[in-house]
Amino acid sequence: MDKTKNFRQILKNMLFEWKWLFGFIIRYKWTLLLYVALGVVGTAMSLGTAVSGKYLIDSVISRDKEVLLGAAAFLLGFSVLQILFQALSSWVTAVVSSKAHNEIRSEIYSHVLKSSVDDIGKFHSGDLLNRLESDVSTISSAVINFIPSVFTRGLQFFGSLLLVLYYDKTMALLALMSAPLMFFSSRILVKTIRKYSKATRELNGKILAYSEESVQNIQIIKAFDITRDYIDKFKQVLENYRQVKLSSDKFSIFMTMILSVVGLVVSYSCYGWGVYRLWQGLITYGTMTLFLQISGSLTSSFGSLAALAPSSISIATAAGRVMEITCFDEESDEDKDKALKILDKCEKSSFELVLENVSFSYEGKEKPILQDVSLTVSSGDTIGLVGPSGEGKTTLFKLILGIIKPTEGRIYIKASDGEEINISDSTRRFCSYVPQHVTAFSGSIKDNLLIVKNTADLKELEDVLKKAELYKYVEELSQGIDTPVSEQGANMSQGQLQRLSIARALLRDARILLMDEATSALDAHTEANVLENIMTNKGSGITMLTTHRESMLAYCDKVYRISDSGRISV
Repeated sequence: MDKTKNFRQILKNMLFEWKWLFGFIIRYKWTLLLYVALGVVGTAMSLGTAVSGKYLIDSVISRDKEVLLGAAAFLLGFSVLQILFQALSSWVTAVVSSKAHNEIRSEIYSHVLKSSVDDIGKFHSGDLLNRLESDVSTISSAVINFIPSVFTRGLQFFGSLLLVLYYDKTMALLALMSAPLMFFSSRILVKTIRKYSKATRELNGKILAYSEESVQNIQIIKAFDITRDYIDKFKQVLENYRQVKLSSDKFSIFMTMILSVVGLVVSYSCYGWGVYRLWQGLITYGTMTLFLQISGSLTSSFGSLAALAPSSISIATAAGRVMEITCFDEESDEDKDKALKILDKCEKSSFELVLENVSFSYEGKEKPILQDVSLTVSSGDTIGLVGPSGEGKTTLFKLILGIIKPTEGRIYIKASDGEEINISDSTRRFCSYVPQHVTAFSGSIKDNLLIVKNTADLKELEDVLKKAELYKYVEELSQGIDTPVSEQGANMSQGQLQRLSIARALLRDARILLMDEATSALDAHTEANVLENIMTNKGSGITMLTTHRESMLAYCDKVYRISDSGRISV
């Protein structure tokens, strides 16, 4: 009973996954109809070739030249048309599938980036990459190829069946002997193939996650002399994948062998029946040739249809894995127009950033990281936030950036005329941010700056580099501002990367500048110069900074302390 219930649940899940997948398939309905049309013509050509072959052989035996020439012409014509339609179908598939793959891949990538950090952060980046690459590839291939394959192979099967039934009903029954076996083995096939498909995809994600993490932290691995340990662990992860893959392959080989044996029995049964009918003089040699060709086509098309079952299971599994990373609400930028309107006011006059009774708790943790925080920051103010590590300073910045939402309370920006807008993804255009952990992107120093303002000219770039005390360093490089930054900024020091992050934030020229331990890697002299440059040129914007350094607090108009209870005080 439990097994039956489990099987029904698997089928229910698969139907739900395919329903989701049809949302993509319907977008390409005209292309799919073209594929089906090409498949119909191709099948007709194939059957036409078989029938032409029958008449050709019969005309040779009966020495009927008129029929011989006509049958030969039809046979040749159908064969050439088959080649042309197959080439056309392959070309259309190549063009459309590449387009569909890019569109689907782009859409799912967009959804991942628009999901909240907390939601998407539940997945390891390596696993996410595996889903975005391997699983999305499976889905995009299914969208274009699977449905037409079902139609064309089904059409080939039923066309062959009708043709055999027309000439000999017994032959048709013999050709379908494998059908009961496929029906009764379907439950085992579905459960086993789904289990192995899911397991191999998950383990492949772990391999990518492990290798990605190892490469990113290679300096730490070497520093602690644990290189051999990581190599051994990686071998173990690979071995786990290998064992599951071998079990999957063993099952696949066994089922293929069983079906091949059944197919052999069916083929020889058809062959024997045809020989018997020919021996009795009940059919012609041409009909015998047609039987052999069509029964083979019938068996192979039925086998092809049966082979689509494992593919449908694998596709559904891939769809389910992608659904897991696309089921979250997307950031919509729905307050964009209002945000732009208020931003324009704030650039021309004073404004306030207001926190009213804000509390925040991370999921699964009882203790609030912030509790009943109320704070008003006016334009022109520089605010310092201090307190023990892990007590809410970075969390407060995430709330202001709209990356996370308050558990209780409200955060909003208030223009001089009293108009307000709640903090959301739309209000990030008010902010510029220097993260606690410096981040560098692949590309040049120039590219790392332009990602926040792609219209900036060289003078603007040089200006922010000077304010961040990085200009002299860049000037001395052989390629200057076009010097490549390696992955994770490995070819730059922490201090240089931190100043690059500051320069990037300054280039954005936002009304609210958030600096999270922004000068922790700088020496006292450089830090003083950088802060002096920022404060001298900050204008009427708001600057908020977190720090463990007393030297930075000298530049603040007010300093607030966040306690271990999550409360804030002056």
